[in-house]
Amino acid sequence: MPSSPLPWEFQLPLSPADLLRSGGPAQYVVQEVLSPAQLPGQLAEFRGAFQVQGPLAILQHFDTLYSLLQCSVCYLRRNIVYPSKTLAHAFGVQNFLRSYSHFRSVNAALKEDALELMMKVVSRHSSDLSSILDNLDLNPSDRTTHLNALKMNCYVLTHLVEAFEIDSCKSGLAGLDPSGKSKKNRTTGSGFCWEEERQPLIHLLTQLLQLNLRRLWCGLVVEEEFISLVTGSCYRILEKPSISHQKHRAMREAVMHLLAVALTHYDHMLSATLKITQMLQHFEHVAPVFAGAVSLWAREYGMKSMVGELLREIGQKCPQDLTRDASGVKGYAAFLTELAEQIPAIVLSNMSVLLHHLDGESYVMRNAILTAMAEMLLQVLSGDQLEEAARGTRDQFLDTLQAHLCDVSGFVRSRVLQLFTRIVQRKALPLARFQAVVSLAVGRLQDRSVTVVKNAIQLLAAFLSNNPFSCKLSCADLAEPLKKEMQKLREMRDKHTATTAALITPEEEWEAMQPELRATIHQLLHPLQGEEEEETLEVEETALNTAERIIQLLRKLNYKHAVRLTEMAVCHFHGMEPFTSSSGLEGDKETMILGILRTLYTDSNLENNIQQPLHSSGDEDPVIEEQPQSELVKQEMLVQYLQDAHSFSMKITEALSVVSRMMYESSVSVVQEAIEFFVTVSQFGVPQALHGVQRMLPLIWSKEPGIRETVLSAYRRLYLSPSGDSERARAESLVRSLSLLMVDASLGTIQCLGEIISEFVQKDEIKPPVVHLLWEQFTEKSQCSALERCAAVMLLGMMARGKPEIVGSNLDVLVMTGLDEKVIEDYRLAQEVCSAISKLASSNKPAEGKNHAPFRLPQTHQLFKHLSEAVTTGFVQPSTLWIPFMESAITLIYQLAEGPEEICAQILQCCSQQALERVQEPQGVETGTSPSSIPGGANTLPTFLLTHLLSLVGNVALQQVVHLERAVSAELRRRRVLGEEQEAKKHVNSTKEQSAKSIENETTMEEDLGLVGASADDTEAELIRNICDTELLDGKQLLSAFIPLVLKICNNPGLYNDPALSAAAALALGKLCMVSAEFCDSHLRLLFTMLEKSTLPGVRSNLMIAAGDLAIRFPNLVEPWTPHLYARLRDPCQGVRQTAGLVMTHLILKDMVKVKGQVSEMAALLIDPEEEIVCLARNFFSELSNKGNAIYNLLPDIISRLSDPDCGVEEESFRTIMRQLFSYITKDKQTESLVEKLCQRFRTARTERQYRDLSHCLTLLPLSERGLRKMQDNFDCFADKLHDLAVYNCFLAALGRLRRSVTRPETKALIEEMEQKLHACHNHGMDSTEVPKEPLCQEGGKTPLPEPGKKRQVAGSCRRPMSMANRNADSSFITPQPRVSRRCRGATLHHSSRKPAITFSSDEENSPEDELCAELTEDETPSKVTPISRASACRAL
Repeated sequence: MPSSPLPWEFQLPLSPADLLRSGGPAQYVVQEVLSPAQLPGQLAEFRGAFQVQGPLAILQHFDTLYSLLQCSVCYLRRNIVYPSKTLAHAFGVQNFLRSYSHFRSVNAALKEDALELMMKVVSRHSSDLSSILDNLDLNPSDRTTHLNALKMNCYVLTHLVEAFEIDSCKSGLAGLDPSGKSKKNRTTGSGFCWEEERQPLIHLLTQLLQLNLRRLWCGLVVEEEFISLVTGSCYRILEKPSISHQKHRAMREAVMHLLAVALTHYDHMLSATLKITQMLQHFEHVAPVFAGAVSLWAREYGMKSMVGELLREIGQKCPQDLTRDASGVKGYAAFLTELAEQIPAIVLSNMSVLLHHLDGESYVMRNAILTAMAEMLLQVLSGDQLEEAARGTRDQFLDTLQAHLCDVSGFVRSRVLQLFTRIVQRKALPLARFQAVVSLAVGRLQDRSVTVVKNAIQLLAAFLSNNPFSCKLSCADLAEPLKKEMQKLREMRDKHTATTAALITPEEEWEAMQPELRATIHQLLHPLQGEEEEETLEVEETALNTAERIIQLLRKLNYKHAVRLTEMAVCHFHGMEPFTSSSGLEGDKETMILGILRTLYTDSNLENNIQQPLHSSGDEDPVIEEQPQSELVKQEMLVQYLQDAHSFSMKITEALSVVSRMMYESSVSVVQEAIEFFVTVSQFGVPQALHGVQRMLPLIWSKEPGIRETVLSAYRRLYLSPSGDSERARAESLVRSLSLLMVDASLGTIQCLGEIISEFVQKDEIKPPVVHLLWEQFTEKSQCSALERCAAVMLLGMMARGKPEIVGSNLDVLVMTGLDEKVIEDYRLAQEVCSAISKLASSNKPAEGKNHAPFRLPQTHQLFKHLSEAVTTGFVQPSTLWIPFMESAITLIYQLAEGPEEICAQILQCCSQQALERVQEPQGVETGTSPSSIPGGANTLPTFLLTHLLSLVGNVALQQVVHLERAVSAELRRRRVLGEEQEAKKHVNSTKEQSAKSIENETTMEEDLGLVGASADDTEAELIRNICDTELLDGKQLLSAFIPLVLKICNNPGLYNDPALSAAAALALGKLCMVSAEFCDSHLRLLFTMLEKSTLPGVRSNLMIAAGDLAIRFPNLVEPWTPHLYARLRDPCQGVRQTAGLVMTHLILKDMVKVKGQVSEMAALLIDPEEEIVCLARNFFSELSNKGNAIYNLLPDIISRLSDPDCGVEEESFRTIMRQLFSYITKDKQTESLVEKLCQRFRTARTERQYRDLSHCLTLLPLSERGLRKMQDNFDCFADKLHDLAVYNCFLAALGRLRRSVTRPETKALIEEMEQKLHACHNHGMDSTEVPKEPLCQEGGKTPLPEPGKKRQVAGSCRRPMSMANRNADSSFITPQPRVSRRCRGATLHHSSRKPAITFSSDEENSPEDELCAELTEDETPSKVTPISRASACRAL
């Protein structure tokens, strides 16, 4: 072992193995590496030597501690990346750590003792060095000894730290459970915990570095290897992911302070910069740690230059490298964001080195830099007291943020919108930027990215909540004050202009006119040839008068005459004032005249004699001027404020229509943001917000719980938190707001609002004072209008859905007040009273498993008496509101009355009697004559009476059917079940004492009872059906007496031509058809004739609804008439088309009508001129797309019919329809199959228009590699069509889109090969086939060219007109025959002339993919009409 004086010097090795070989004569070399068995004894010797020699004992015992660290991986460990959250990296670390078996083979207690001992050694050495380094007479020998001891002690201690860190990491990996969660740190039996020992150790090293260690290096710089040795332990500790946890905050701060000492005392900046950037690149968790450290160093240690070095290092990274290094760029981005948030002012001064990354491809880095800019805007560059340079920087940052609102990456656009939201919320956006940013946000509402749209809505909401203009942003309210203040500003400006002109000094006026005056003098003194002489001027009698005239000419800007007159005056008054030149240039006439004019115009003495009185008050002008000037500035500011407020309101109004359409997007988050936006807009009094608030109402039925809860929350905030000082005032405000929402609201809107209010009532969120106020308004105890009274009843009915006792406890009040003798004055109120009372019937339905009797009132109840009187009294009154009231009254009677048919029969008889009494005939009419037997009765009876009578008959018939199939059927079932339960109880009581065999018999009995119950259900349904078919319309029944009258009016539309009467008769016919299948079958021809032939849109709409109901009740009867239902989709009336669209939507989605062959009519609605119908068609196909492969199966038929030149649509309209339909094709198999079918379709296409349509459909499909192979396999089908440029371009477009999405070289080669074939066929035709000169027939597989003289279809003929759709109408209304059998159809098929159209040959074959064939082909369809069975006969509507 070495002895003193030391003949060697300890050099910090680059690797542990360097200490085993000599690098020079004076370099320390390890003499012996001890075995693990020798280590305890040698370590004990070292402890004893330490007690005697102190920290210098390491000089003799270094080999012992080196042996403990034999084959140490501390140096190699620098290249290890700690594993992230996944276990995939753990295996590489564990394999490497096996090489560190020597250290792990040492007893744990021995390692802990070694660590404890070395901490004591270093601590003692640190204490000794503090006094030794203060000694100015330190001799070289002592200095060298302590330097070697310091290096050895620190070498051993830091390597022990790294060894324990590696051991801790491996233990942590071994302790991971299968879920990836780490178990808690386990201490050893001696209570040793490494995580608790680290912090004192780091404090010890910090204390050591705070000494003036330069003296040990002769006052020079401490060698870099020593500082890297100490700081390396810090970096190793920071590499562990758990260091970012809150519980290790003290440890993080200790490491930060140690590194700060190294930076400030030992010039560690360069090494730290490189190390930090490397760790940011490899360890994501260190970004916030280092951001906090750098912030600490800059604030507390003054190391601001460290920020610049780090930012410069990051800024020098290649943008292309950052794009490839995803993990590295995330670390840099997180670091920049955190750093800018903590020390924005320091980052601002170094921001320029990062700006070029804004043009890079990495959106993560762009987001980080833009976020840093936003932090600087919020914390540094905000406020009104900014200097000019700071304002410039702020404007540049804002310009950059605005520019990146249109970034190519949706993530960047979304992030910028979030940043602007923060800026607006913190009120850091300058007012001058409001309009520009709002406009950009409105534009982003149309963005393709859902996240961008959501954040754009949030930004607009933030603008509203933090706008500096007003709490009310109504455009109408702002326009009037703006107009008024602008007019006032114009007046003030005009007045100020006149005053300012009067206050301008003559010298200022002279300077303004001098250039033009000089040019005039030069022109007059040097005239051009050919110029005519001006008119002659005369000089005044005196020089003063002449001077006054010259001045007047100058003020009138008549410079020519002023110069001429001055020239004459100089000659005439030579030598007299003021026509003497003071310039001294007598020879220069031009200068002389200009000087005289200047003297005349600016001489104050002369001016006092000739000046107008305007300047006489010049001494007072400065005093008077100051105040008008300030008033003008204030007015300009006011006008600018109003202009900004009005523009802001206009932008918000513009955004409302866009956001309103987003309420029905597929993204739940966008819908929720749209709802929240309208809540915010409503709170600022924007009138157009009411439309959005109403539009969100249907979302209460959404299947998404989040959307439903958002709607409830929105209405809770809008209406359940009214302003007011008292409960009464708040109740009045709430009722007023809800009543306003129901003004001109549709039935659907009212139903949605009722659902929301009933939800609030069930949760007791509507307080009793609100209910009391509504009752007061209804009973007129509180003064209100008729509309408010009606709204009160509606709201009470809505609340009764949640709590029926609200109406039930006040039923007498409703009846006596709402259905009294004044009912004929307000049928709308009476109708709403009936609706409110009906909630008692819907709320008293028996619960599941209970057999309580339904809630019914006796026939003698005053409710039915008042209803009967109201209906019969109003029957003879010509009111358009009587029919809706009558329908509500009859419905309520059937819902609540015992024996409602008797009450309605009395009402019908009474009304019929009143109608007979009103018949005006000379001979009189017998009392017992029925209405249908009166000849020409309609000519002598008021039309409204006949209309009322037919409406009453139809509604009674329909409600009777509903009553039988719902109430009577349910009561029969209830009584049967009750009887079965009683029988079962008796049977159970009689067999209680039986054995297990009896239990089996009981089970068998229950099963038998179940079968009996099912059979009984069928028996009851058959009974109800038999009553409807045979009894209700029997000649002995009351309803049958009105059938001839209904049929007579329906069969004679020319005689009975009143629109209301015709509509009532048609509706009555439809309701009577709902009663009996036999009656329906015998009168369907009449019903569909009226549906096609009637000239009244109201009749056609009513019959379309009736036909839809009949298709559900009697589907087999209506099925042959299905084409006539589809024909109404082409009706010329918008209302009828919309009604037909609604009806067909319900029928198709419920599988009640045939779809294939006629669904193209629904597709044609996608190009309807009316936006409501287009939305209806979109909703239909959206719902249809949820039914498996429905749209895929129907697409071939739709393409065939819409591309037919005889009955299809325009080419552009066809493309619009196809874009919508192909958007629902998302499965790869569907896409590949359609590619094949569309290619095969080219063989049967007849016109160039059809070629273009088919090729356009191919461009709409998301082509894949398999789809491309399908296209290649069917290349011969369309090769001869590629001569058409449009077809050729469509194929190229499809291939181009595929090229952009693929990366495989094989696929790109296929694309290039296909493009070459397309190009060859387009230019020269197919190489293997000669293109024939004459067009072949269709059977030959070639397509004939269109005739040259054939005209294209014009825009107006895109769909068949009504006359074309109804041709041969008389013959078409013969009742369709049932389908013939397949054998008979095959015999007649050859003689039928089918319309030539595009047909899919593959549709007639069985598809190999079973999952894609959801429908039967034509040949597989059964020829015999199979009755559609129904589970229950209760479907009345």
